[in-house]
Amino acid sequence: MEILNVKNLTMKFGSLAAVDDVSLSVRKGEIIGLIGPNGAGKTTFFNCLTGYLTPQNGAVQFDGHPITGMRPNRICRFGLARTFQIVQVFREMATWENVIVGAFCRTANSAEAYRETMEILKFTGLYEKKDSLVGNLTIADHKRLEISKALATKPHLLMLDEAMAGLNATETIEAIELIKKIRDRGITLIVVEHVMEVIMSISEKVVVFDSGKKIAEDTPEKIVKNPRVIEAYLGGPYHA
Repeated sequence: MEILNVKNLTMKFGSLAAVDDVSLSVRKGEIIGLIGPNGAGKTTFFNCLTGYLTPQNGAVQFDGHPITGMRPNRICRFGLARTFQIVQVFREMATWENVIVGAFCRTANSAEAYRETMEILKFTGLYEKKDSLVGNLTIADHKRLEISKALATKPHLLMLDEAMAGLNATETIEAIELIKKIRDRGITLIVVEHVMEVIMSISEKVVVFDSGKKIAEDTPEKIVKNPRVIEAYLGGPYHA
């Protein structure tokens, strides 16, 4: 069953089309990898879907609801959440206080929001640091916190924007396992990531952007053999 349908989405900044006539459909329960060189339009695409930008053309339907041009808080209430490439955290607040902000998206009851926050921190591996000031956390913890905040809104579809950037090999493996656990909870995912081994290992389908356009959409096995993708992004050494 389809959870997200994007038709002919276009977002221009002056004469530059950051997202150029992109169409995409996502089925419930999938992990979609979204790749492309820097400046390809991936984050702008996320911003258009989640209400941070209003596209000049096209339509977005999420879980049966037309959401094009809606404010981010309304879109989030429908069940579409995202993380940010540069983490958006309250550094002078405790870990649990950051997460409970997201929980209040679904309830006005403080006790219920707190219980949900604790469950999420256990799920993402941050429970032992629940009382730590966010400014004292590691990069890996910041990434997990960003995901925790999004999960607190109880999304049906979670969009991760480079959630593994800056992580070492061990931390990356842990992040991959967390993504799989999230999918096992029935949450659909769209993952932007530059670490190709990660994208290819977790994605059922990979979508490739270049200069604002969608240039390919296929299984990971076929994407790595696609000549246009190799030319635009992967390069000969990876293909070999």
